Amino acid sequence: MAKVTVVGSGFVGMTTAQRIVEDNLADVCLIDIVEGKPQGIALDLMQSGPVRGYSSRIVGTNDPKATYGSDLVIVTAGLPRKPGMDRSDLLGVNGKIVQAVADYVKVGSPNATVLVVTNPLDTMVYLMRAMLGFPAERVIGMAGVLDSARFRAFIAMELGVSFECVHAMVLGGHGDSMVPVPKYATVSGISIEELMTQEQIQRLSDRTRNGGAEIVNLLKTGSAYYAPAASVVEMAHSVLRDQKRLLPCAAYLTGQYGLNDIYMGVPCVLGSKGVERIIELKLNEADRASLQKSADAIRKDLDVLRKQGLLK
Repeated sequence: MAKVTVVGSGFVGMTTAQRIVEDNLADVCLIDIVEGKPQGIALDLMQSGPVRGYSSRIVGTNDPKATYGSDLVIVTAGLPRKPGMDRSDLLGVNGKIVQAVADYVKVGSPNATVLVVTNPLDTMVYLMRAMLGFPAERVIGMAGVLDSARFRAFIAMELGVSFECVHAMVLGGHGDSMVPVPKYATVSGISIEELMTQEQIQRLSDRTRNGGAEIVNLLKTGSAYYAPAASVVEMAHSVLRDQKRLLPCAAYLTGQYGLNDIYMGVPCVLGSKGVERIIELKLNEADRASLQKSADAIRKDLDVLRKQGLLK
């Protein structure tokens, strides 16, 4: 069975580990710097196995060497957002966490695919790839699946239809500058532009952009974890089982959409080799301008990392 390391045993990490073992997708190594926490979570999940009927194994550890030989590494560790905090505020502390993780992944799991969940997402996945030196297709950010899921949920709630009927595509950076694309949002193949007014579409697009912040403000002492975990596990399925799902992910761009040397949310075919293909959609001028604005925001964060000495 494949081996997946989940870095970080906070709510996103522990929920991700739970869903992986319950799906019998892989054996899991859950690592955290807090002594006892990953071990306790792993033991609890092992004792759930006889009840839930899964055979995947999970171990908790504080030792990076226990992660060696991983096929997939999912990085959830990092400081979560707090009310009033922007993702860019997290750059310094989470950048150092990414560096530390990259050090042992590079040594112990040189053939792994790495899925980054840590925020600010697009900036952290760029830093992770720079630190690892892995081929860009094997270092991917989880953003678009989550953002698109939020857009899909809001559309289904608005129209009173099943979630399963709704498909959508959200591009760009994982933050306030993300780009929901109504043209590619459908309900059983029918464009939402045929089912909603422009006012409704704009309202749902704005709610999608603020989807994470809305949950942070409601919880007051935490951030979202069920939907982020579900999103990264969907990506893990596609990679480990070579499903070749077409999913919006933060991928390294080399000219696609007119952008170079940047990680950004775009439609990708995910398989055993990681990002096997990037799909270029036809966008109108407004969406292209929004995508460029999103890229500009990401580049500002990258410049901050360079000033902090975390990125060359």
